[in-house]
Amino acid sequence: MLGILSKTVLFPYYMALKVRHFLYDKNIKKSTSWPVPVICVGNITVGGTGKTPHTEMLIRLLGEKYNIAVLSRGYKRESKGFRIARITDSFREVGDEPLQIKQKFPNLTVAVCKSRREGIEKLLALPEGKKGGLEDGTRPQVIILDDGFQHRKVKPSHSIVLVNYNKPIFGDNLLPIGSLRDLPGQIKRANSVVISKSPVAIYLDGIMDQERTAEAVKQEEAMWRKNLALSDAQRLYFSVIKYGEPLPVFHDKADSRYIYSKSAIFFTGIANDLEFRNNLVAKYKVLDSIKFADHKNFSKSDIKHINTWAKKNPTAAIFTTEKDSKRLLSSKGLDENVISRLFYIPIEVTIVPQLKEQEFIEGLI
Repeated sequence: MLGILSKTVLFPYYMALKVRHFLYDKNIKKSTSWPVPVICVGNITVGGTGKTPHTEMLIRLLGEKYNIAVLSRGYKRESKGFRIARITDSFREVGDEPLQIKQKFPNLTVAVCKSRREGIEKLLALPEGKKGGLEDGTRPQVIILDDGFQHRKVKPSHSIVLVNYNKPIFGDNLLPIGSLRDLPGQIKRANSVVISKSPVAIYLDGIMDQERTAEAVKQEEAMWRKNLALSDAQRLYFSVIKYGEPLPVFHDKADSRYIYSKSAIFFTGIANDLEFRNNLVAKYKVLDSIKFADHKNFSKSDIKHINTWAKKNPTAAIFTTEKDSKRLLSSKGLDENVISRLFYIPIEVTIVPQLKEQEFIEGLI
């Protein structure tokens, strides 16, 4: 249910969204579909649901069987039009999240284009070939849209909507009062809904107990289905975050001994860093932190601020997120002492329990 403020204070915006969706629902405005599977990973709120980690999960689970391409807008990039990402690109050319995906999966075709429809057409016009066979990409068998649920000009073969467990969409308001970028009722268009960042996994001695986790998931399902008003045809899943071992932002200048420090400081430029903080607190004494805006392009003054801030805790390890690390690689002015103790923490998401993950994948193509 949409918050009352959206229907009163934001009435023009609310009505504009209602009319727009009505025109697409009645086929007055046209949506285009394609002869290959197009899987859309999106959300209804602004940031914080984990679209890119879930896109990476799909790449890992489908990549062995299919030649996959990922298409993204390339938020805050300085380039224009359609572009195939290369591992030597900077975030200014393709955006931080597409660059992260390309560098993590170098043989994958990753493209950016503001128009998702144009981007899909250009991907399907690429030459056929083996996966990663050409530097400028090959024609995909499956296309994954990283953030495209609001782009009604595209009709995906399967839409996945992510909802943050800790920030559900019901009762929220539209921007700028709340965090909704779309009407919550539009979740009806999703084929699958994934409750991300869920605390449902149960571990024994560091290993997930699949049976008890399955019971925890079952207890949550009825409540979420009711609150999100999901139909019986819509599939519901829960995902959890797994943090990896810290990796240096600057590989050739890092001093890995800092990883074993007892204390840490961190800075982030993501929508919600609560889970990141909790992960660090479990391993280090966190002395201080800085929170920048999401997708923050670190300016000279930001870098100067980081240098000054880091000097206050000279023996602490410094951490940031994987997405932030891609923007830092193109920044200049970081002190050598900061560079030597600066690490990022990679993350993966998984559908739980394991039996549900197999069901999730089998229903996509």
